Amino acid sequence: METDIRMKLDRYDRAIVRALQLDGRITNSQLAESVSLSESACLRRVRALEEAGFIEGYSALINQQKAGCPVNVFVTITLERQEQAHLHAFELAARQVPEVMECYLMSGEYDYLLRVVLADMADFERLHSQHLTRLPNVARVQSSFALRTVQKSRELPVR
Repeated sequence: METDIRMKLDRYDRAIVRALQLDGRITNSQLAESVSLSESACLRRVRALEEAGFIEGYSALINQQKAGCPVNVFVTITLERQEQAHLHAFELAARQVPEVMECYLMSGEYDYLLRVVLADMADFERLHSQHLTRLPNVARVQSSFALRTVQKSRELPVR
């Protein structure tokens, strides 16, 4: 039986979430005014969204260029076998590589898709030889370098 894990949001909740995605540091007073709620009602709704796990947390958005890791590389990984133990071991190890920003278990031609951030080609060569090829159960590593970011949204479409 499939369960719908989406939270049911009303128009106020959607407005709150949209505003917080644009500015996570907005004050409750400003947020309440922007969504046409009293400050206490707005704060109750934000806390309810947090407690329900809809809002997972707040963080600063760091400029990749200024942080010294302007290069995005998309790496596909194929494992020797798709046994649960192999998948688990790979995932545990991949989480320990700081340059891995995202890691997805995939369907299709390869098993995992990673987005890694790096300083330059020499940095990628280091990551490839010291980390990627040494991850458990890796049979094949293929990489594609992003030439330019065309679209990068940090806002989920809230319905």
